[in-house]
Amino acid sequence: MTIFIFLGSLLAAMAIGLPIAYALLVSGAALMWHLDMFDAQILAQNVINGADSFPLLAVPFFMLAGEIMNVGGLSRRIVNLALTLVGHKRGGLGFVAIVAACLLAALSGSAVADTAALASLLLPMMVRAGHDKARAGGLIASAGIIAPVIPPSIGFVIFGVAANVSIGKLFLAGIVPGLLMGVSIAIAWWWVAKSENVAPPPRASWAQRAQALKDATWALVLPVIVVVGLKMGVFTPTEAAVVAAVYALFVATVIYRELSLKALHEVFVSAAKTTAVIMFLVAAAMVSAWLITVADIPSAMV
Repeated sequence: MTIFIFLGSLLAAMAIGLPIAYALLVSGAALMWHLDMFDAQILAQNVINGADSFPLLAVPFFMLAGEIMNVGGLSRRIVNLALTLVGHKRGGLGFVAIVAACLLAALSGSAVADTAALASLLLPMMVRAGHDKARAGGLIASAGIIAPVIPPSIGFVIFGVAANVSIGKLFLAGIVPGLLMGVSIAIAWWWVAKSENVAPPPRASWAQRAQALKDATWALVLPVIVVVGLKMGVFTPTEAAVVAAVYALFVATVIYRELSLKALHEVFVSAAKTTAVIMFLVAAAMVSAWLITVADIPSAMV
């Protein structure tokens, strides 16, 4: 009965259109009522405690790093590098999206930030080249989900906090699966692109590739700093997020000089809004996790 109350209330709340975070709170309140221990103060306290975690500070800083890269020109240079490398192949713009997604995933760790960058830069190019808009959008959305796997990953930070698992080890464990995801999406796109009659962009010269690599070098250094720093124990995942944000801010304002003070304010506001949504979802999930433990649901399922 306990499992039915929890899952039934959760699915019912989702079915009527409640956001996931509110659905988790509804299921938690229903489970508390069923256990005859409903108390609004306990519910609110667990929501606050769910977000009160030092490792979770990595989330806003990685989100900020992603927003800065999109506005400050780092993402555009990564896409341009991928375009010079694989853009000339059949279905090349799709391969550009996949390669750029893997590179951007190693910079921000946010599927939202990466997909937004790829969609704004590559979707219009793919449509103008003759690709079906829905298919191109589906490819970019599929490539965007690589970001939560390749380190640094916001999803790994949240999972590490919730499950008390080493976030550094999760980061290192995500490299190969993330690259395999990119390869599998590339194979699927190669199969689909065979049926499309779209002329690829001209092959870039070695001089153009060298120039694109030179322009993107500052952006490509970021994942090296994060991964090496974590592996060598120089900083924690939370500190790595701060390093990523500060480095992206430095490159965007001092090196590339594409981020103005006015745009910086908008970047902070956008990152804060996205972070608020994620953190509220995490806090609501922690309420459900606490009640699952109290109700001993895992033992009831055995």
